[in-house]
Amino acid sequence: MTRFDVDIEFGYASGFEVICRWDDPIEPRITVLLGASGSGKTSVLRCLAGLERPHRGHIRFAEEVWFDAARGIHLPPDRRHVGVLFQDYALFPHLTVERNLGFGAHGLSRQAAGARVAELLEMFRLTGLERRLPGELSGGQQQRVALARAVFRRPRILFLDEPLSAVDRPTGEELREELGALIRTLGIPSYIVSHDRADALTLADRTVLFDEGRIIQSGSTQEVFDAPLTPAAARLVGVDTVVMGRIASVEAGLARVVIGGCDVRAAAPAGVGHDAALCIRAEDVVIARHDVADSSVMNQWPAVVRSETMQGAFVRVGLDCGFKLSALVTRDAWRRLGLKPGDRAWAIVKAASIRALPRG
Repeated sequence: MTRFDVDIEFGYASGFEVICRWDDPIEPRITVLLGASGSGKTSVLRCLAGLERPHRGHIRFAEEVWFDAARGIHLPPDRRHVGVLFQDYALFPHLTVERNLGFGAHGLSRQAAGARVAELLEMFRLTGLERRLPGELSGGQQQRVALARAVFRRPRILFLDEPLSAVDRPTGEELREELGALIRTLGIPSYIVSHDRADALTLADRTVLFDEGRIIQSGSTQEVFDAPLTPAAARLVGVDTVVMGRIASVEAGLARVVIGGCDVRAAAPAGVGHDAALCIRAEDVVIARHDVADSSVMNQWPAVVRSETMQGAFVRVGLDCGFKLSALVTRDAWRRLGLKPGDRAWAIVKAASIRALPRG
């Protein structure tokens, strides 16, 4: 199987350094590079595309060497045969759709260029828009033009830098679905840089997590989101509460972890005396007015309601249990509870729902 072999280091004058090492099979799938702003993911994408030059290391695509610092090799983007879709789409505002698409036709005959433009207009459902300027197009139409232009030269790999960050959330949800369908139709290995985990959950076959210039976890998207390996990874995939505690005892594989004066039961990640990070998803927290007489519920903590925030059909509730805890409940459930900030309640979480990690 051909592989994408990356081992690079890229530094900034500020002292921030990006180190990226991975060895990926080259397959027609979508990989999302997910991380907060400033985590290094865009720098990596630009190095892969040939738009930046790493300081050390190598990049090999199948049998080709795209970059090798020791040997002085640095192929430009056109020789790597890659397509790049920029964050703002980078369409030329004074050129029509047709001319934007044909901008990369250098070296082709007029007939070949025209045939390719016609093919892309049909493939990307742009027929009838040939004479329009980018400012006369909807967001979805602009995205299709930019993606069609990126694949004009039939690239072997596609790089997309935050393709949905410039649009509002409702528009982004619509465009995300369309973008995923278009990429899968193309059948090109694609790497998407994003800070939005919805992009990974919706689009990605594989997810690579970046934090402070390093890859901290990679794998299938389901695996990465279901089983984060570090507290930083847990925060990136949307675990709402990540708190540190000390393991006071372990019995039958179940640890008693002390946090802020509370005892928390969870699967033991280490032995007595070690620190542990407890990851609790908001949707796994049940709020009650009274404690529950249920032996299967291992964690029940008296709590004070700190805040309530409406989020569509749900309410995000901030609780103080001796540590800060976030819960997500339906509006109807919250109305029936009749609670408000300042009220006392109980927070209930099953031990099996808590992911405990060694301190990292």
